[in-house]
Amino acid sequence: MKTFSEFRMPKAVYYGTNSLNQLGEHAAALGKKALIVSDRVMEKIGHVKSCQQLLNQNNIPYIEFLDVNSEPTDVHVAEALELCLREQCEVIVAIGGGSCIDAAKAVAVLATNGGYIGDYMGGKTPIEKDPLPLIAIPTTAGTGSEVTNVTVITNTKDDIKMMIKHPAFLPCVAIVDPTLTISTPPHVTAATGVDALCHAIEAYISRKSQPLTDNMALSAIESIVNYLRRAYENGEDLEAREKMAIASMQAGLAFSNASVTLVHGMSRPIGALFHVPHGVSNAMLLPAVLEFTKESAIDSLAEVGRIICPGLEAVTNEELADAAIREIKKLCRDLQIPNMKAWGLDEDRFGQVVDKMAVDALASGSPGNNPRVPTHEEIVDLYHRCFSYDFSAGAATLSINNQ
Repeated sequence: MKTFSEFRMPKAVYYGTNSLNQLGEHAAALGKKALIVSDRVMEKIGHVKSCQQLLNQNNIPYIEFLDVNSEPTDVHVAEALELCLREQCEVIVAIGGGSCIDAAKAVAVLATNGGYIGDYMGGKTPIEKDPLPLIAIPTTAGTGSEVTNVTVITNTKDDIKMMIKHPAFLPCVAIVDPTLTISTPPHVTAATGVDALCHAIEAYISRKSQPLTDNMALSAIESIVNYLRRAYENGEDLEAREKMAIASMQAGLAFSNASVTLVHGMSRPIGALFHVPHGVSNAMLLPAVLEFTKESAIDSLAEVGRIICPGLEAVTNEELADAAIREIKKLCRDLQIPNMKAWGLDEDRFGQVVDKMAVDALASGSPGNNPRVPTHEEIVDLYHRCFSYDFSAGAATLSINNQ
């Protein structure tokens, strides 16, 4: 019987306003030439240029790969890897959302271990060599990828999102500068913020939770419910941006060490088949999955309820669990999270592929960490329920005590 737990995180984490200024010094200590992995949006708004300037100040030559899109694929990884090897880069700098960081993680591992990224899914091929050092710089408060040992890459041949977990995917350095998130538009702030909430809640209710992850998950939940609306309503609110950046990092550390559960298992097939951004697909599923899970996680969800509904401490655990779910639905409604139908998914095609989605969800392993482990048929039923889910139903009963 296992009597101990394991907790992993990057060797160094820098966070707070203007922490990006640490980039050049750390890149210089890790390698003689850098590969910047990012996307065209980051280039347009100037974040890539900021990295270039900091590398120049420390005499670090660099080359850029800026073709990652909202859902990183094995094609992006192969193209960035070819550039990395050809240019003999020794350190990777990833700046952007979780997609850019996940793609960079895959490149870092493949640069020293070779092969196809899918070879490493499920431990089929061992990762025997240390990856290239990676400096991860998030520009959204959501995925927490800068502190996790997980990468999610789409297999474009089979339309499957591959979730690959190994300590080698953990960045060497994380730089979490909230000023980089100010440019995030409201709809992305909402989606990534609910993604972080998913990470925290799933880590807390996971069968693999542990005391360290519980503390980080609960702290993240409290910050998210108090500050996400503020960041959504006013992107210039630096206090809210900083609180969300830290909460996202805490949630990332929590789920990386405790695992995600059913929401993420069901979310990945939606992204792979319908190209819905990861944060949005998680948000579409969260309330309905919590309703499905509640009877097997009443005590845990009650603790969540105590945090987000502090005025209800005297009621029963079941009432607190119900209150928590109602408040999460209300949060999604306030952030204008759409269901799948409102997002524009084709209902006929959805019906044709929902069985495959359930198969892929179970195959990911994440549903097995859920307090209530679903059958294939239950996942199919949940998908159909989420397609036209009403976030407003029963969501206006209580109000979160916002700061």
